[in-house]
Order: sequence, then C-alpha cells, then structure tokens
Amino acid sequence: MNDWINFFYFFIIGAALLLSVHGLWLTAILPGVEKWSRRFFRNYFIVLFTACLLGLIEMSFLFYSPPRGVLYLVMFLESLFYSMPLLMLTVYLLHCCGENIRKSKLLHAAVGLYAACLLLFAGSMFFDDFYLITPDLQYYRGPLYPIITLPMISIILLNLAGVLRRRNRLSHKTYVSFLAAILPITVALLVHLFVDVFPLIDICIVISGLAMHSLITSDQIEQDMRCQKEILQQQQEITRQQCEIANQHASILVLQMRPHFIYNTMTSIYCLCSQDPEKAQQVVMDFTTYLRKNFNALASAEPIPFTSELEHTRAYLAVEQVQYPQSLFVEYDTPHTFFRVPPLTLQPIVENAVKHGRDPYAGPLRISIQTRKTASGSEITVSDNGRGFVPADNGEPHIALKNIRQRLEIMCGGHLAITPNEGGGTVVTVTIPAAPDKRGDYSGTIQG
Repeated sequence: MNDWINFFYFFIIGAALLLSVHGLWLTAILPGVEKWSRRFFRNYFIVLFTACLLGLIEMSFLFYSPPRGVLYLVMFLESLFYSMPLLMLTVYLLHCCGENIRKSKLLHAAVGLYAACLLLFAGSMFFDDFYLITPDLQYYRGPLYPIITLPMISIILLNLAGVLRRRNRLSHKTYVSFLAAILPITVALLVHLFVDVFPLIDICIVISGLAMHSLITSDQIEQDMRCQKEILQQQQEITRQQCEIANQHASILVLQMRPHFIYNTMTSIYCLCSQDPEKAQQVVMDFTTYLRKNFNALASAEPIPFTSELEHTRAYLAVEQVQYPQSLFVEYDTPHTFFRVPPLTLQPIVENAVKHGRDPYAGPLRISIQTRKTASGSEITVSDNGRGFVPADNGEPHIALKNIRQRLEIMCGGHLAITPNEGGGTVVTVTIPAAPDKRGDYSGTIQG
C-alpha cells in the first residue's frame, strides 16, 4: 500500500514539476504577455519548480538515509516554498484589480501571516510538539502540528474573501481561475488540520498551477484574437478604400466621355433627321440609353445584372455603328446572362476595343461578345480583329482596363485577362466566380 502511495506522490510532484517548466517556457516565449505579468509568472513558476524539486529530494530520502538535520532543513524549505504561492496570489489579485499593492491592507495582513508561517516552520525544527522525525527517519505529527497550518489557512481564506469581494472588478476568466487556484487548496489545508494529506495538497498545488497556466495561455489567445481582429479590420478598411477609389475612377471615366464621340453622335443624329427620321429616333433612343446607363453606374456600388450591362453595351455599339456603318461589325453570342458583374465592366472593354482597334486603313473592325457558364462561374469573352493590344507607356494596361480589373477583384473576386487574338487583334476574358454574397451567387440566377 505504501509503495502505491509513494508512486502516486512521485507522479503528482513530477506533474507539478513539468507544469512549472512548461509555464516558465510559455512565459519566456509568448509575445502577448505584458511586462509585469511576465515577471510575476516567471517568479511564480520558479517558486513552484523549487518547491517540487524539494519534494522530489524529500521523496528520494526513502532510498537512502540522510542526517536528520538535513531532512528537517529540506522539510522547512519545502514548507517555505509551498506556502509562498499563496502570498503571490494576493499580489496578483491586487494587480488584476488595479490596486496599489504596497498600500493594500490585504497584502499587509497576508505578509504578516506569512511571516508567522516562517517563524512556526523554523520553530518546529526544534520542538517535537509540532512534529517529530525519529532516528530511523519516521515522521510523526505532534499535538501542536495544526498550529503550523493555521497561518497558511488564514492566508488562503483572506485570498478567497478578497476574490469574492472584488469579483465585479475581475473578468469572468480571471475570477474563475482564482477560484480554481484557491478553493482546492483551502479544502486540502482544512482536512490537513486533522489528518496528513500531503498527496492531496500536492494535487491542489498542481491545480493551482494549472489555473495560473491557463491565465497565461488565455491572455495570449485573447491577444492573438485581438491582433487578428485588428488585422481583419485593417484589411476590410483597405478593401473598402480600394473599392471607393475604384468606383471614383469609374465615375471619372463616365464623366470623361470622349468629346468627339458625343459630337459625332449629335452630328449623325442631325443628318439622319432629314435623311432617315425613323433611324434618327432610334439613334436618339440608343444614345439616351447609353447616357442613362452611364449615369446609373455612378450610383451603383454593388454588382449589377449582366443583362443591364449588356444593354448598356448594345446601346453604345448601336450609336458607334451609325457613325461607322461599313467599318464596325458586332457579333453577339450570349446565351448565358444570369449572373452579376460590377457596373461598367463590359461596356468600357468594348469601347476600348473600338477606340484602339479600329484602323481606317485596314479592313472593318469585327467585335465578338460571348458569354458561357463554366464549372466555377461565368465567363465573358470580347475579341476583335483590330490592331492588337498595346500596353501604356509604363507597360501597364490602359486605365479603363486596369480599373475594371481592380473592381472585379475587389467587388466579386473576378479576374480579367488580356491575350492576343490568333488571327490578329485582342481577346479580353472576364471570369466571374460563383462565390455567394449577401444576395446570392454572383453568377447565380437573377430573379425578376
């Protein structure tokens, strides 16, 4: 039976020793622990480590017989270091509540009781009425032994009363940790007044260490979560600002319609009024649709149905074809239209193809607009047989295409790719992923 008790005692002290080593390691490496707490926990786990080490030394005396004076000294030091965490709990409690530690009456009372503990521990080495170690190293409690335990019980009860009184100033996590550190030791010491329960006390020391250990790890977790939240908020703010900038650029592009396009359109309408009044009316309607869609885009900060963007593009091309009836031809192959795109996505791409692809000395400019549904979402392809894509002087895409690419990435996670056409000209491919947003899929069916 004694062998099992000794094995269990070794196991508990070893667990407390490993816990204190791990606590010291966490205190050293975790970046989120404030300076005062880091110093406190480092000292706390050093004291716990020393107490456990002394406990192992005492247990080793089972295998060889040291002088009784050495055993008395080890037991004195062990009692000294095992009771020190009780006083340290008082200090940490006051720190958590933001009180002046040096002027605290609670700390003064705890220090006085701890001093009484030291005096009683020292006196017990010389008076057998407290406890006795026989020449064959057998341990016996004396009639005055409970007196040694009373100051320790008083300290822990003071801490318990201090925690309960200050519970409104403690976070729920800290309050529960203090109770977990105090209540088991309180029960163990009260039982120890009447019967030896050293293994139970050691178990409670481990529980107390775990409670302190949890405070370190939870503080670090909270610190990491705050950092992640701040990073996420910063990223959201950056994304919002980028989206605002992209929308402002789009608005500027809308307001900066090519003057000669407007002049030519108005001139065409003027000429058609006498030559073909019905066609002039249609051009006026197409131009009005184009302008209305342009200005509607200014007020839209969310993806719009592709059908609306396609109508905008058709109106623009209809006006352009009136001006260049023999040199601009458009082919539509758009069976898939049930998805959403950022406003001013397709129309500026087509306008860019007309502006940079038409060559009066070459053949007619042919533009093809295609859509298809893919496994990952939707795809728009605009191809032409023009002069081919020529990057800006700095090697970047033209402002309109660069703006479209930026808004695609920010607003719906889309992508824009520019490649040369095999037969000459340019191919612009827009991919829209089927990622859900607050209204549904970007490339999902549009109701209504």
